[in-house]
Amino acid sequence: MPLKLARRGKSPYWYLRGTVRGISVFESTGTDSEEAAEAIRIQREASLLEQSVYGKKATVSFLEAAVSYMAAGGSPRFLGQEKNGRWTGLIGHFAERRLHTIGQEDLTKVAEKLMPGVSAATQNRQVYTPFVAVWNHAVANKWADERRWLRPRKAKGTALKPPTKRSGTRPVSYEKAAEFVGAMSPAPAFVMTALFYTGMRPIELFSLDADEDDIRPHDRWLVLSATKTGAERGVPIHDFVAPLFSALLKRGGRLFRTPRGGAYPMTEDGGGQLSSAIEGARGRTWITNISPYTARHSVSTQLVINGVHPHIKDQILGHAATEMSRVYSHLPNQPLIDAINTLPVPVAWSEMEWISDPLKHAGRLVKNGSFRAKSVQYRLKKSESEAKTTRKKVSR
Repeated sequence: MPLKLARRGKSPYWYLRGTVRGISVFESTGTDSEEAAEAIRIQREASLLEQSVYGKKATVSFLEAAVSYMAAGGSPRFLGQEKNGRWTGLIGHFAERRLHTIGQEDLTKVAEKLMPGVSAATQNRQVYTPFVAVWNHAVANKWADERRWLRPRKAKGTALKPPTKRSGTRPVSYEKAAEFVGAMSPAPAFVMTALFYTGMRPIELFSLDADEDDIRPHDRWLVLSATKTGAERGVPIHDFVAPLFSALLKRGGRLFRTPRGGAYPMTEDGGGQLSSAIEGARGRTWITNISPYTARHSVSTQLVINGVHPHIKDQILGHAATEMSRVYSHLPNQPLIDAINTLPVPVAWSEMEWISDPLKHAGRLVKNGSFRAKSVQYRLKKSESEAKTTRKKVSR
């Protein structure tokens, strides 16, 4: 039967109910206006009719795909916001545009419109990456065909900018990382240890829930359902951190938590969630070039040093996403597990107090928690004093 408008309980909204060529519908129109609801009914019925004839790929809009992507755990950042019934950003631009009608030229134009005069890197991060994430989600749901989207590149011959001193952009040795992590409270130390022995992005780690189907330390494997690209991928677990994952699974809920048991906020700029712990460890060790993203760079570099094939390395880091790897993401991939196990485990890391019983130490705080400020002031004064002494000697 065709779609009809109906009321449901005490809800002020009109609902659509009925079946169009075998496709059953019972959904809210989101409006209490009968006139607006009737317009929505006509549009929805036409869409279902088209879908029944041509298939889902012919009818799904970018808005539908984006909303589904966010509902599945995808990041809403840079996609747009709903304001007074209208969307901004990417969603606002493409809105009801059918996915199969969007091409490379359309994506290039929207990037120039939304982010004019910015660098290629900024356009990639704020336009291309979120768009491709939604598209890959649609591909996984068989709403769109797999496609390679071209991204902007920095023009040749452009002047080089001086390198920034932002921490986390360079790898460090595992011995140095062990010294740094050893100066942290157990809970943030769990996070940093897992990052250094999986190569995951911080936001991916913070999103993990205690799901025995997706996190399987005994198989040395876990599955990420919500990733930066929107596609599922498997991640190998190093032998060293398998007991840590097993222990954290036992308490259920969000896997990695703060010392007080709360969840870490999931934001794209991974690292801000651990700022207090990071600053504290810097003050205690005087190591200032480590942040959560340092782990990912260190994993990548160490795998290269260990002679791991670039294709294997890229799969571990989530850079290589073939249709085959997506289909079999739930199955442990032994070459990836063997590769991650080439990462070294310094003695200092393996002998940390919490290693044998993570849950027992999860809520504890590192001693001398207020040490950082005094330590930094003392070292700065000491450095200034040494510098003055050196200048005096040189002047003589």
